[in-house]
Amino acid sequence: MSSRLILSSSSPFRAKILSAAGVKFSVKKASFDERKIEKQTTSVCAKDVAEFLAEAKALDCAQNLNNDERGEKIFILGCDQTLELDGKILHKAKTLPQARQRLEQMSQKTHYLHSAIALILNGKKIWSTTETVSLTMRQLSATFIANYLNNTGEKILSSVGCYQIEGEGIQLFEKIEGDFFSIIGLPLLPLLKKLRELGLLDV
Repeated sequence: MSSRLILSSSSPFRAKILSAAGVKFSVKKASFDERKIEKQTTSVCAKDVAEFLAEAKALDCAQNLNNDERGEKIFILGCDQTLELDGKILHKAKTLPQARQRLEQMSQKTHYLHSAIALILNGKKIWSTTETVSLTMRQLSATFIANYLNNTGEKILSSVGCYQIEGEGIQLFEKIEGDFFSIIGLPLLPLLKKLRELGLLDV
């Protein structure tokens, strides 16, 4: 029986990371309202919520495989990331004024990104991991924030923290502790190790 990997994520950044690493996969997005599903977990811990949603996305994808796909050995990778600030989960800003408020809120503070991934096979979770990154923003002036948002535009709204660390967003920070790939939303090294163990990558 042939084996393959499906990425259950709408993030172009995760797909780009996997592709650049030489991993072969297809993409099938989860078909549910994340905020509605999030309310089904009783946990208020940001890390727990990320883990819950990563598994939920993969399971949703597994349930929606067509008949042809069910004849294959398909590993489904679910991913989610939560941002924790002052013990609370923050969601994506919807407008640039909201993004400005978000950056003012995070200025001079440390926040945490919890990046969770889960692998599903035959409707059951076979492996998961979560990486947490600590990020401390420097003091951001009103002038800097205005210029930053003018330069980045609405594309910044695709990030819960209103930054893309691989671009101009790096200017927001004075200290970062953790894995680069986990900041983008995919703990890559533990994933590659697991894919090798499963025979999806060469040893």
